[in-house]
Amino acid sequence: LEVNHILIQGGAGYRPLRTAWDVALKPFQDPRHPQAKRLKAAVTAYADELITLVEQGGRTGVADLSAQFSRPLPLMVASHLLGFPGSQGDDALMDMWRVLDAGPDAEAALERLLATLAELAALKLEKPGDDFPSYLLAAHPDLSLDHLARELFMLLGMTSDHVGILISNTVVEVISGEGSVRASLSAGMVRETMNRVVMRKPPLVNFVPRFAARDTPLGDYTIRAGDPVWVSPGAAHADPLFADHVASGTTISTRAHLSWGAGPRQCPARELASAVAAAGVGRLFERFDYLDLALPADQLPWRSSPFMRGLRSLPVHYDLASAPPPRPWAEEPAPGVAEDVLPDPSARQRSSLWRYLTGLIRGGR
Repeated sequence: LEVNHILIQGGAGYRPLRTAWDVALKPFQDPRHPQAKRLKAAVTAYADELITLVEQGGRTGVADLSAQFSRPLPLMVASHLLGFPGSQGDDALMDMWRVLDAGPDAEAALERLLATLAELAALKLEKPGDDFPSYLLAAHPDLSLDHLARELFMLLGMTSDHVGILISNTVVEVISGEGSVRASLSAGMVRETMNRVVMRKPPLVNFVPRFAARDTPLGDYTIRAGDPVWVSPGAAHADPLFADHVASGTTISTRAHLSWGAGPRQCPARELASAVAAAGVGRLFERFDYLDLALPADQLPWRSSPFMRGLRSLPVHYDLASAPPPRPWAEEPAPGVAEDVLPDPSARQRSSLWRYLTGLIRGGR
């Protein structure tokens, strides 16, 4: 919480920073822009890479879809958005994992990660590119390199973790949840499927705490100036006054949830995150003929976090489809959209992320 960025920024600096975020993200969130089309192509290509790596363990077998798909996919997409040169971003991705897992090496990983992002910020200041850091600098030229590094940390951390959890939670709900979730996916309504999932299992169960600026009455209580206030989407979604009136059998479910926040502080990357998660979930169920949990749903291991509700692992039994369906952009290629979305194969094999994922296959995970 000491890292001050868009998620917890307060005061007069928030509005210009939020405006800059909106401007910098628009090319990647508006489907009419070529950057958004290239991003969608990249998500599908990265998903296919990860699934092909799982296939090295056999066309039928057991895999940890969290470690081998849900977590690396959004990090790879975030690296694409940040414009890391070559595979340089892979060490940063691994350090982001260490920070999110809050283990004994998290503090050292955070220091390395912020230093790496500061170097990336300096590179984009000198040589702007077609990426989020360059667009953010153009929209907010007064940002210091240190401040820009913190903003990149927020995009890399919160967006990737939120998306990874959303993918895993969606897989669990499709396999073992209520019928309406499976029906939505069977009808090709991936976004609707995810919407139902975030109602039941929001990835972000508690927002970061804020503090009352003055004494404020709330019902029969008074929040005193300086008191910490936690907003909990998980609690709000479970409120009987709301949850008991959510119809479960309709084709389109309610959008009245708080998974992306609300109002002027609503997540600026909500459309981007939803698109990445939808593309990942869609490709997953296109490539696998069969998926089933390798553990009973009530025995799945959940991470311990005051903020995120995500799995530590997602073991599944799987059968891969005999032939992968064509990628969407391969059917109707657009100029420049399908080009250069994957790094050089030799660079990929040398990367720390790929060595880690390959090790999971060799270790029988």
